[in-house]
Amino acid sequence: MSNSPGINVVIVDDHLLFAESLEKLIHSFTGFNVLYHAKNGVDLQEKIKSNDILPEIILLDINMPVMNGHDTIIWLSENHPKIKVLALSMEDDEEVILKMLCNGAKGYLLKDIHPDKLKEALYEVKEKGYYHSDKVAAALLHSLNSDNENDSPVFKENEIRFMKLACSEMTYKEIASVMNLSPKTIDGYRQELFNKLEIKNRVGLVLYALKNDIMML
Repeated sequence: MSNSPGINVVIVDDHLLFAESLEKLIHSFTGFNVLYHAKNGVDLQEKIKSNDILPEIILLDINMPVMNGHDTIIWLSENHPKIKVLALSMEDDEEVILKMLCNGAKGYLLKDIHPDKLKEALYEVKEKGYYHSDKVAAALLHSLNSDNENDSPVFKENEIRFMKLACSEMTYKEIASVMNLSPKTIDGYRQELFNKLEIKNRVGLVLYALKNDIMML
């Protein structure tokens, strides 16, 4: 455990050698400090409760025994919403990415990420509050970095409702049922939003909704 000055980071991963290697790497980045490791969500809860210093960023593995990353980020969102979480996984799967982002992750990193990219991710989370890699949503980068409200598209009421439901784990068919619309109509909403936002997939749609607080409308 370290208490050096800097942005405090915690690593949650059940693979000790990986966590230790990651700690050494992060300590080589100026302005960052690893407080401790936790081997799963339960271990993290205990260490947060027993330490006076809260981490500002958590690197969270998804597949862990006892308490996995999905359950852990839900607990963090409910109990420590100010802590920024970067999901860390070997899985490059759209559904897994969506689930973590919808539950509050500020970014999603693959474990084979280049050290320079990890450094970039940590700095972006520190400065902007989020990090979205090319792999997650390249087409959305211009929207995520834009503060010009005049460029914001106008949405119909049903498009906003569709976006909110798209941020869940429901399939498009299930969304159609909830909205009492045909799957063909839902496909039309989806394509219209993809065109309007210049995105290519559901991940991009969810990222836009999260970034622009669509869930709060």
